[in-house]
Amino acid sequence: MTHDRSVLVHDDRQALADSAAGRFYTRMAEVLAERSLAHVVLTGGSVGIEVLEAMAKHPDRDALDWSRVHLWWGDERWVAAGHADRNDQQARDALIDHLTIPSTNVHPFPAADEGLDLEQAARRYRDELLAVGDGEFPTFAITFLGVGPDGHVASLFPEHEGPRLTEADVIAVHDSPKPPPGRLSLTLPLINRSERIWLVLAGADKAPALGLALAGASTADVPVAGVLGTERTVFFVDEAASSEVPESLIAPTNYWTGAMDQPDWSPSAE
Repeated sequence: MTHDRSVLVHDDRQALADSAAGRFYTRMAEVLAERSLAHVVLTGGSVGIEVLEAMAKHPDRDALDWSRVHLWWGDERWVAAGHADRNDQQARDALIDHLTIPSTNVHPFPAADEGLDLEQAARRYRDELLAVGDGEFPTFAITFLGVGPDGHVASLFPEHEGPRLTEADVIAVHDSPKPPPGRLSLTLPLINRSERIWLVLAGADKAPALGLALAGASTADVPVAGVLGTERTVFFVDEAASSEVPESLIAPTNYWTGAMDQPDWSPSAE
């Protein structure tokens, strides 16, 4: 296995979203040619939803056999089902409602109005993942993640317990520094079961987090620094977010890979 980290720099947010969407369909065609099912983890956030919107508009959308794709989420806000702040509701509006996908293939986190507390909800999502994986957590083909200005991913925040956990699991978060305080999240070891992790981030306020992640900052201080797919980890960024990536690490093609001295621009590289 390789453990490559890469940065793809785009002119703007729309170019970023279109690039991630196009590469998603290219990669998924390869995955489904090799196996019967594929598990994909979605993210929220403004850029993450823009990527889903681009996926919904992509000409290859209906060519993908969505009946063989299972959709999960990396985290969720503890609010009622259908609430506009829920990542799964935003994803439904942006993408899922435009797909021909069985409802049983869509796996939202439990909602705050389902009669569960946070710990029970975390256990239920854990059990759902294990059931699909026949007693083991499934391997995710692609996991999308957003990145906060503080370097958080999913609902794993700096100086909180979440980024320090060493077991693959689903956890309840009671003290999120961003509202609402209650959240559900995959841990880093579970996220890192992904073959490919694609982080999508835009704006100058994300540049410090990207720079620190590439410099090997502490995961406890900058959780995104602990993200590493089993095959490849790609940062899809705009020009503003790339401002603190050293020039020596950005190839003339706007593609840098930390595992190679020369650029590699093949679609399957992501």
